Amino acid sequence: MFTVEQIKAAHSKVKSGADFPAYIKEIKSLGVTHYEAYVTDGHIDYHGGNDYTANIPAKYDSFVITDTVKSEEFKAALIAHQQGKTDFLTFIKMCAAVGIEKWAICMNKMTCTYYDKKGNEILVEEIPQ
Repeated sequence: MFTVEQIKAAHSKVKSGADFPAYIKEIKSLGVTHYEAYVTDGHIDYHGGNDYTANIPAKYDSFVITDTVKSEEFKAALIAHQQGKTDFLTFIKMCAAVGIEKWAICMNKMTCTYYDKKGNEILVEEIPQ
């Protein structure tokens, strides 16, 4: 099964949202089935078969997630990030400011779903393959 070190090595290659599809392909090949990334402090829970989980601890000081979701503002900033116009920390700060608490990646469906603090789906995107 995959290790935290393998995940970190794959993630170190991601410089912007434009690098995300290659990252997903790489961690999927390691055996990751799904994961959740939390905007608040950057911790991530990676899951594999047989209830295996690898946890990446907090990466930065906590951000407060706003209660009011600004979905159109989020979508515009997400597109800019995916085009490589913003770095990861800028994207995280934007997510917190517009009410995004986490995103969940499903390798089987190749989707990325963004959620608010109440667990509502705000946006579901297909990951390019």
